[in-house]
Amino acid sequence: MGGLDGISPKEFIANFFTSFMHDLACGDEDPATVVDRYHTPDIVQVADGHLMDRAKLVAHTRPARRHQTGARWEVHEAIADGGRIAARYTLHFQTSKREGSVDVYFFGQFAADGRMRQAHMLTRPVPVRATDEGQPSA
Repeated sequence: MGGLDGISPKEFIANFFTSFMHDLACGDEDPATVVDRYHTPDIVQVADGHLMDRAKLVAHTRPARRHQTGARWEVHEAIADGGRIAARYTLHFQTSKREGSVDVYFFGQFAADGRMRQAHMLTRPVPVRATDEGQPSA
């Protein structure tokens, strides 16, 4: 994982989360090793008021290998100031039991090597719309 040099904030965020999830869901490394590759040891992540330090983040990621079947990040906008990034994106996901989309408002700080040091996220599920055929659609 590299830093922001020479890459747009939108591309950086999309690449960061896509690579992180791919390494977690498709690799055979211990999730703690993957978390450490993408996050600094002092990571603090707050999502919808729930604080996760490194240990909680590792525990949170362990089920991804068993349940995640697909994910795509649609980054609508992102700006950077040094190692700080603010972004608005939609995460489209599939698990073994369901699929859906979540809008995310992300405020993060990254180390010079591209690892996440701090993140604050607010999320909301994207409402599912019914299509003409009666099948749900995001």
